[in-house]
Amino acid sequence: MINRVAQGTAAEELARRYLEAHGLTLVARNFRCRVGELDLIMRDGEQLVFVEVRSRRHSRFGTPAESVTRIKQRRLLRAAAFYLQRQRLDIPCRFDVVAILQTGDEPCTEWIRDAFQLT
Repeated sequence: MINRVAQGTAAEELARRYLEAHGLTLVARNFRCRVGELDLIMRDGEQLVFVEVRSRRHSRFGTPAESVTRIKQRRLLRAAAFYLQRQRLDIPCRFDVVAILQTGDEPCTEWIRDAFQLT
């Protein structure tokens, strides 16, 4: 059985490849700071995209996308603000979620663009 860290790493790699196939470009991965972690930071044209990758083997307790709670969203917002300040960037941004359900041989990937807003 695959452990959680390996499963998360594999899900992030799958999400990266999926987004790159749809025209996004990788800027950074696994950016960590004292307020949180950003799984993937991508560029979509002139926009910077902060991507939260969620993966589950079943939806018994909800879908992967449903696991991005308000608390998690606030952590992502704070980590993104920290990243933007540290990099001295002032560009349009959005928050996407890539939800991966791995129930069989082929994972089901759902890309939710602009999943939540800066408030």
